[in-house]
Amino acid sequence: MGIFGREKRVFDSTKKVTGTHSFRMLGKAIQCPHCGGAQFNPGSALLNTAGMTFFDLDWANRSATVLVCTQCSHIQWFLQEPEVTA
Repeated sequence: MGIFGREKRVFDSTKKVTGTHSFRMLGKAIQCPHCGGAQFNPGSALLNTAGMTFFDLDWANRSATVLVCTQCSHIQWFLQEPEVTA
């Protein structure tokens, strides 16, 4: 178990996915809701909270996976990490 009861390690860089890929979540292919594209550039973003920011502990907040559509740049947010398909 990780810090603050999470099962994710705080400084885990072993699962870092870079480049353009297709993804799926719960067995369903992820598509862009705006243009229908299926290729995304992955990234991550901190989900800051006021309390953690007040105590200067932003680094301890949870993070989300973001997928940026390569065709139209629409951003989708996922609390669980999507599976890479290609």
